[in-house]
Amino acid sequence: MAIRVTFLLVVLVVLPFPSDSADPDPLQDFCVAILNDTSTSLNGFPCKPASQVTSNDFFFDGLTIEGNTENAFGFSATVGNVLSFPGLNTQGLSMNRIDFAPGGLNPPHSHPRATESGVVIKGKIYVGFVTTKNVLYSKVLTAGEMFVVPRGLVHFQMNVGKEKAMTITAFNSHLPGAVVLPTTLFTSKPSIPDEVLTKAFKIDATVIDDIKAKLGAINY
Repeated sequence: MAIRVTFLLVVLVVLPFPSDSADPDPLQDFCVAILNDTSTSLNGFPCKPASQVTSNDFFFDGLTIEGNTENAFGFSATVGNVLSFPGLNTQGLSMNRIDFAPGGLNPPHSHPRATESGVVIKGKIYVGFVTTKNVLYSKVLTAGEMFVVPRGLVHFQMNVGKEKAMTITAFNSHLPGAVVLPTTLFTSKPSIPDEVLTKAFKIDATVIDDIKAKLGAINY
């Protein structure tokens, strides 16, 4: 009997609980972030004293503003995470607005700390993600239709309509993070060595240098 109890305790300790699949649950009503306080290291930012919190800490109008899509990718991401909306600190959620010019692309990327769901507000968007078994799931969506991208998987969105398009996306993290594959691979500081990239992509070093030069000049 004692062996069974011990085994059960080990299983409970080792197996992940559902609450560990996203940001930890908050232990207070709110924790408005003090973004410039680096004195404390924790899974989130230090809390503003409740006596200094105002109604403005819980409202954010950044997603009402159309982003500038005049760049090489033709898209703009307006982020509503804890860095721009401190009231989200420890709440386990955030939202983005993505604007697309005709033909605009939100390039392949992943969010290491969150599942993403989104809804097309206007336009026609081709949405896709790739599994760890290299299977592509994709569909063209129009206004009012929703999508989900499982946590950590590489995905993209592209405006395949003739007019501007826009989506609103939500994440189960106050800071989901974004690993944008083109810029991560070709504009990192310090740079990934050319010999790594040439071997990985089976292309000549001159092609790698050309990609690095072009992506390094992009501001989006």
